[in-house]
Amino acid sequence: MIFDPTTAAALIEALPDPVAIVGPDSRLAAANAPMRAIVSGLRVGEQLALSLRSPDVLDAIGRVLKGSAAETAIWRERAPVERVFEISVGALVIDAGRRAVLTLRDLTESRRVERMRADFIANASHELRTPLASVLGFIETLQGAAKDDAGARARFLAIMRDQARRMSRLIEDLLSLSRIEQNEHLRPVEPVDLVSVVGHVVDTLAPLARDLNVAVNIDGPAELILRGDRDELVRIAENLIENAVKYGANDSGDPTSVEIELGGDEKEVFFGVRDHGPGIAAEHLPRLTERFYRVDAGASRAKGGTGLGLAIVKHIVARHRGRLSVQSRPGEGALFRVTLPL
Repeated sequence: MIFDPTTAAALIEALPDPVAIVGPDSRLAAANAPMRAIVSGLRVGEQLALSLRSPDVLDAIGRVLKGSAAETAIWRERAPVERVFEISVGALVIDAGRRAVLTLRDLTESRRVERMRADFIANASHELRTPLASVLGFIETLQGAAKDDAGARARFLAIMRDQARRMSRLIEDLLSLSRIEQNEHLRPVEPVDLVSVVGHVVDTLAPLARDLNVAVNIDGPAELILRGDRDELVRIAENLIENAVKYGANDSGDPTSVEIELGGDEKEVFFGVRDHGPGIAAEHLPRLTERFYRVDAGASRAKGGTGLGLAIVKHIVARHRGRLSVQSRPGEGALFRVTLPL
């Protein structure tokens, strides 16, 4: 039997899974559409190492081409978002020549679920334990010593309501984060006006800013159109502007301000939010977008924070193939800046 590249290409093109065939000289002999969609830059006749830069996978292919049994290797794609694949490498022996057949299996979702389960057990259970204990404690008190005390009953019910709302916010943010991560590899394509999104969020947060004596100022053009998901961009603006208003407010009640700047060029747009609060020490900056990480846990919980807001922002920005940067020093406020490609 003689190996026919055209027939081989037509055969694997009919397969739903990502498949490629590598020749005895380590050059790509064929690759179907799912494989080309995952490994950008694949060219038939070129060395596979030019497009798939994974030493573990290339070593496994080399060993199979030299006569080894079938092998598997893990390939991690870091950009534009992190994805994990298991690559099975098997031998195809035709016309006295030995070739390698590569089959990819996407492990990203299963790894994400495993990580989320571990995070939930380690962090979410801890976050839920305190408000649950508080609610149960007040219920027992209302059933016992404070059963006939109207004043205590009203005070305890208000605290229980706040704790229940805290748990509700936490669960809602966990579900939002799960949905965003599930679609992170799919870049949004709908046209959205970023100026309109920010204006809508500022109007929504106006009562909170007024109560905290914070003036919110917007500086930018009349319109900034980019391709994205409007609801997710609203979440970015909500998290960053609400944080700036809450943490930038003066504890004494004196007036302060939050500055929002929008702009861009022919390649990208940016959205910056600056507050004049206490600022953030340098050692905290690299960890701000971790789930449940807080600079001041007590202050965060007192202001209704779940510790997931900036993690949500990070994943939405990654889905839009953008960048998030933070500049801050103690006593000098903070600047959160999101840059998104057009």
